[in-house]
Amino acid sequence: SPAVIALTLIGKPDCHLCEVASDVVDAVVAELPDALAEDMEITELSILDDPALYEKYWEKIPVLLIDGEVHGHWRISPDRLREALAARADAR
Repeated sequence: SPAVIALTLIGKPDCHLCEVASDVVDAVVAELPDALAEDMEITELSILDDPALYEKYWEKIPVLLIDGEVHGHWRISPDRLREALAARADAR
């Protein structure tokens, strides 16, 4: 079976842009074909729970990683995310 595509959203509680980014990720994944959506694993992390994440990303949250690589931060574009996930899917 195809490998999981890991989406990691790094933010913190009570962060409006983080909530917006989370909604964008959920909406984009919800539009994907079922076979692809099933391969998405979405994890949300808080910089408040992890000093290393805080140190690295506190100025940039929300930060979205795809398979551990930074895809974008602050404002996540649905179109750009769609393209990135389609490219990931095609590469498998």
